[in-house]
This record gives sequence, C-alpha cells and structure tokens, in this order.
Amino acid sequence: MKRRKVCAQGHVFYKSSDCPTCPTCEAAKRPTGGFMAELAAPARRALQGAGLTTLARLSKRTEAQMRELHGMGSNALAKLRASLRKAGLSFRE
Repeated sequence: MKRRKVCAQGHVFYKSSDCPTCPTCEAAKRPTGGFMAELAAPARRALQGAGLTTLARLSKRTEAQMRELHGMGSNALAKLRASLRKAGLSFRE
C-alpha cells in the first residue's frame, strides 16, 4: 500500500517502502552532461559518496574496487569503461 509522503522541499509523492527519497528532488539532481549523466542514481550516489566524481580519479581504482561499491552493477561498470576509454583512460590493473 502506497503512503503519501512530503519531502523537505514540499514535494508530495507516494511510496510503499520506507525510502524517504523524493523522485522530484532526485530528478533535479540528475546531471545533464558528462559520464555521470549516463549512470543510474544508485551508481551515481556510490561514486559521489566515494569521491569519484572525475574520470581521472576513477582511473586510479581497479574494477574490483568499483564492484565493492553498493549500487555499482555490471551495467554501470560497462558505461564507466566506455567513458574511460573515450577519454583515453582505463581502470587501474
């Protein structure tokens, strides 16, 4: 059963889970350009939480380290590999 919720910004939304994330606020946070724009919100939040907001910082990590981040799945890793390759970078070996 979906419950009515109101975020701190006053947006009204309905969710059946206890998740407090407002869909309107999350959509406003979504980047419009760069490699982060291609990622789903959980992967984006995982990277931001780890301080990996640039491709240069990302290239200093191994794929195994990236897989350990909560929210980082195979689809996100494939998109990150492609973004790194396009910039002439790669994950650390």
